[in-house]
Amino acid sequence: MAITFSRTPEGDIISDHHLIAQVLSEALTYIDFLKGKTLVIKLGGSTLEHQRGVLQDIVWLHALGAQPVLVHGGGPYINEWLTKLNLPTRFENGLRVTDAQTLEVVRMVLLGQVNQGLVLMASQVGGKAVGLSGTDGGMVRAHIADERLGFVGEIDEVDPAPVQAIINEGFIPIVAPLAQGPDGTCLNINADLVASHLSGALNAEKLIFLSNVAGICRSDGSLISELSEVDARKLIEEGVISGGMIPKVTACLDALAAVSRVHIVDGREDHVLLRELFTDQGAGTMIVRS
Repeated sequence: MAITFSRTPEGDIISDHHLIAQVLSEALTYIDFLKGKTLVIKLGGSTLEHQRGVLQDIVWLHALGAQPVLVHGGGPYINEWLTKLNLPTRFENGLRVTDAQTLEVVRMVLLGQVNQGLVLMASQVGGKAVGLSGTDGGMVRAHIADERLGFVGEIDEVDPAPVQAIINEGFIPIVAPLAQGPDGTCLNINADLVASHLSGALNAEKLIFLSNVAGICRSDGSLISELSEVDARKLIEEGVISGGMIPKVTACLDALAAVSRVHIVDGREDHVLLRELFTDQGAGTMIVRS
């Protein structure tokens, strides 16, 4: 077997064997720390096409002793089906206007297509997953947020018991962002909010948002690996965080009320979860509660 060599940034020459040992040594500390810890991972609709790689990382995390919980969106697929059925797609302040017909499509796509697709794919990469939504066991209870938005809910409370029961049985929970209304109706919920509230209810160690951006960057474009809640708000005030990044970072900051560490990483990158969680450098940005 041939051994190849490479140089470190400092110019030192190291072999593949040395590099492997170095990586494992670095990872073992993090693996030990995450054993038995709950990690809530939110897979956005814009990164669903990269779901196989994400699920492989989640299955490996589970095998290493962590307790991952996946919350998913499905916006692009919902839009696709609404177009096929000649139904209008409307948004107000980033929230989907959900009338009765749209709600049926949302339920069909989130539960029948995306959720069950993720469960089956998890089994294909060696994992055991159980799919559920916020309506199962009354896990997520909500009320109508605004009559103009239709069947869009604002979360009142989250009962983590159904998800915890699945974790205790050795399965990976995969959660669709729906909720039960006060009269037993189904309500459409923003997946970021479900992930955030569920993190708090489960007392999760970390909440990880898989997005379509690398993380938070400085004004010169370089990635910030870690920053505090206060520093993140300062970057927004200074305009360093701007445009479409503002709602992403705001969602992270809001989540800090429920969990002490929130990560934002690029879900399109190979094995991004493993690199973010098991290396010193990480792969995205971790925001810590001040």
